[in-house]
Amino acid sequence: MRAALAEAHAALATGDVPIGAVVVDETGSVLGAGHNVRERDADPTGHAEVVALRRAAVARGEWRLTGCTLVVTLEPCTMCAGAAVLARVDRVVFGAYDDKAGAVGSLWDVVRDRRLNHRPEVLAGVLATESAALLDGFFSTQRR
Repeated sequence: MRAALAEAHAALATGDVPIGAVVVDETGSVLGAGHNVRERDADPTGHAEVVALRRAAVARGEWRLTGCTLVVTLEPCTMCAGAAVLARVDRVVFGAYDDKAGAVGSLWDVVRDRRLNHRPEVLAGVLATESAALLDGFFSTQRR
């Protein structure tokens, strides 16, 4: 989660919401890392999770990320939760809950939907205070 937080800090330099993500393999090695690039790239899919999953797939040479863990500072939205399911990650670890758009237990629970063919394990609340503080600080400056 510390690596994901470092990625979130990198998003601040681009003016994006400070959310960071990493994909680690079975040994704990980082295969892909990313932070939000929606503003920088004018890309609605430029979420930290999507960036990290894409980079991990390139590093692995395939789209199936079986055995991997997606670690992200904020609970994934529906798009990112769906991407985690489709990438076949074994687990999703996140920091702060997102009561407004979270899809890993808050508003929806995409990753545990029994109708889907893959359901990653979920570990929530890891370094949640640090993750939430970074977001709170960012949005406090945006609302002035």
